[in-house]
Amino acid sequence: MKLTSVVEMAEPTWDVAYLFPRQGAWSEEEYLALDTNHRVEFSHGYLEVLPMPTEGHQLIVAYLYGRLLAFLRQHCPGAVVLFAPLPVRLWAGKYREPDLVLMLAEHADRRHEQYWEKPDLVMEVISSDYRRHDLETQRREYAQAGIPEYWVVDPEEGRITVLTLEGERYSVHGVFEEGMVARSALLAGFEVAVDEVWAAAQQ
Repeated sequence: MKLTSVVEMAEPTWDVAYLFPRQGAWSEEEYLALDTNHRVEFSHGYLEVLPMPTEGHQLIVAYLYGRLLAFLRQHCPGAVVLFAPLPVRLWAGKYREPDLVLMLAEHADRRHEQYWEKPDLVMEVISSDYRRHDLETQRREYAQAGIPEYWVVDPEEGRITVLTLEGERYSVHGVFEEGMVARSALLAGFEVAVDEVWAAAQQ
C-alpha cells in the first residue's frame, strides 16, 4: 500500500482546476455559473477572489443593512437592499460585489436573478488589506458605471464618506467622523450616526 506524503497531501487538486477556464479566458456566463461560497469578482476574463471579511466588517455591514431596510420599508416602497455576495454588472465584462447594494422601485428592471445592473446606491466597508481597491479602483469604476451614490465606510480612519455622481465623476457630499451623522443625498431622510456604526462592530 502506498503511503501519501505530507507534500502530496498539500498539493492542490490540479485535475479539478483544469476543468475550469484559464485566467483571461472566462466568459460572463461561466463566471455567473461559478458555484462558490467565496466572493469572486470578474474583470474581462479574469477572476478576482476577494479576501474573506472579518467579524467586525460583517457586523458593520449587518448594521447598515438593517438601517437601510427599515428606512426603505417606511419611505421607499418597492425598493430593495441586498448584501454580498451579489454580482453587480458595471458594464460588459466587468462585475463587482459591493458589500451593500440598493435599487429603487422605478429601476426594478435592472434586477436580474443572477446579477444587478447599475444599482442606485452602493456601500463598501473598507478592508485594511484591500484599501486601494476600495478607495481608488472601485470609486473610479462605480462612477464610470453611473451609480448615483457611493458610501465609503472606513473603520480604520474612523470616517464615512458619501460620494454623489456629478457627470462622470464623484463629488464629496460629505465626510462624517466621530460624533457626526452621515446623511444620504439620494435618500432624503436616511442617516446613521457614525459612532453607532463603529459600535456595531464591537458586539
